[in-house]
Amino acid sequence: MLNKVAVLLYHRVALFEFGVINEVFGLDRTDDGVPAFEFLICSPQPGVPLDIGNGAFVVPPHALSECLDADLVAIPGGSTDPDFPPEVLDALRTVVDNGGRVLTVCSGAFAAAAAGLLDGRRCTTHWRYGSKLARMYPDAIVDTDVLFVDDGPITTSAGTAAGIDAALHLVREEFGPEVANRIARRMVVPPHRDGGQRQFVEAPIPECDSDGFAGVLEWMIGNLDTEISVDALAGRMHMSTRTFARRFVDEVGISPHKWLTEQRVLHARRLLESTDLPVDDVAGKVGFASATLLRHHFNATVGVSPTTYRRRFAR
Repeated sequence: MLNKVAVLLYHRVALFEFGVINEVFGLDRTDDGVPAFEFLICSPQPGVPLDIGNGAFVVPPHALSECLDADLVAIPGGSTDPDFPPEVLDALRTVVDNGGRVLTVCSGAFAAAAAGLLDGRRCTTHWRYGSKLARMYPDAIVDTDVLFVDDGPITTSAGTAAGIDAALHLVREEFGPEVANRIARRMVVPPHRDGGQRQFVEAPIPECDSDGFAGVLEWMIGNLDTEISVDALAGRMHMSTRTFARRFVDEVGISPHKWLTEQRVLHARRLLESTDLPVDDVAGKVGFASATLLRHHFNATVGVSPTTYRRRFAR
């Protein structure tokens, strides 16, 4: 059962991420039919103020020893460097060894990884830190397309607000959708969000060191609304189709078709954000033969439909 919940704080505290955990597990909502949680705020140095930025501090009242038998220990975002207090890492391992769960929010995944809890497990973190997490902890299976990941006793969530999704998921898993919906309604958030964090990631045009390929990439971007074949691109570069395709992968990292599709989706995102063009017109302007084809590639790349994306991000 999910009865005792502890949040583990150390160094500087990410206030929003800490607030998310407190909102879901730390407030008494028994008047609304939500079970009461025993909620503890723990630290290696209880009673010592921890910086939350802008000259403000939070003072954890409980020692690490009080979280060792918790049903769930949550770690807000924090440092992405490997210098975590050893006693924090030991505490996380002990919680799992005792049958408890660990929830990380945003960069809190780095603490779980440093404790060895992500070895061989799927996990996520904020999309900006995904590459660093994978590089520092190669045994972790990092997926930055999603809002949260459950793998065994470890739940990791993406940046900031994705902690809400993960925390509500744990409540839903333990107490059912009605309880999770009641908490979400009080927080004025959706009880479940579709898509993943791909929809929030800016997709810059990749750089290319080769003058020749930089030129052909620029031409492709300027002509997205036209039919572009690999044969035609190879002709522009005075190469055979096979040689061009191989060189393109060497220079850019992906195939010409995949790169072109990604750029068309990226341009569609910009048009959906900044114009009120119908989806059919957007499809034509970015080079997709139909709105159906746009929806297919958009959903595969971004994780949500063009209409949903526009509703969330239109200026």
